[in-house]
Amino acid sequence: MGYVKTAMLMAAMTALFMGIGWLLGGGGGMAVALAVAAAMNAFAWWNSDRMVLRMHNARPVARDEATGLVEMVERLARNAGLPMPAVYVIDTPQPNAFATGRNPANAAVAVTTGLLASLGREELAGVIAHELAHIRNHDTAIMTVTATFAGAISMLANFALFFGGSRERLGLAGTIAMMVLAPLAAALVQMAISRTREYAADRAGAEICGDPMWLASALARIEQMAARIDNTAAERHPGTAHLFIINPLHAHARDSLFATHPATANRIAALRQMAGRAAPSSIPRTGRGPGRRPGNPWG
Repeated sequence: MGYVKTAMLMAAMTALFMGIGWLLGGGGGMAVALAVAAAMNAFAWWNSDRMVLRMHNARPVARDEATGLVEMVERLARNAGLPMPAVYVIDTPQPNAFATGRNPANAAVAVTTGLLASLGREELAGVIAHELAHIRNHDTAIMTVTATFAGAISMLANFALFFGGSRERLGLAGTIAMMVLAPLAAALVQMAISRTREYAADRAGAEICGDPMWLASALARIEQMAARIDNTAAERHPGTAHLFIINPLHAHARDSLFATHPATANRIAALRQMAGRAAPSSIPRTGRGPGRRPGNPWG
């Protein structure tokens, strides 16, 4: 179902891209938009993981460098029924994490050094399980494609005044409206998908790690610290903010259509409700638990 959603999104965004091209340049503009959209589809599908990881200066982690971290990802990937993803570390003090990749066989999980330094092992397991849930749900593909098209539509709309046919078709006021409304429409699609996928990944992640409260505790700790610690790479590339488990930007987003993430309090409440219905975890606890001083995540 994840591939179907991705294909539908790519088709819809291609149609929107072509429509904007026609409004700005007629038949010629639509043809150019179609060619650009096809190239972008291929690029986003095959290079999304490397592109996002490069934006955030993520470095691959080998087993001999971080045995405990790699083994944790491996164990949780088995719980999720997934192949082992590549593991990356981002050198930033802000605690955060994201997953990327076009499918489970070509996926990566990236965690920040701030996350490794500030969370206990059970909290860290909850975060990694959440990211693995995104991979299993194929969220990583659909959100990267959405972000790519949102950026492209914004770029195309900003060039509106330079298309000769646009003034005749739309007039100056219409052209200015296109510059504002086209990127807004793309952003709303991106944000709406982000909000629903986070709740789904929280539920699946809690099942993968075995205890909803591990993730709930991690979310509370990450939000508190992320609000006062900058993530320079994320600020430079705000279009990737929706990939992170907690919004890395200091925009104080609320649980509305204009937020890339649901309110953390709402996510924690849902996890607490899930914990109240769930049986005790069958997964053995490893290291210190939430609410206590974090253990060494590197094992």
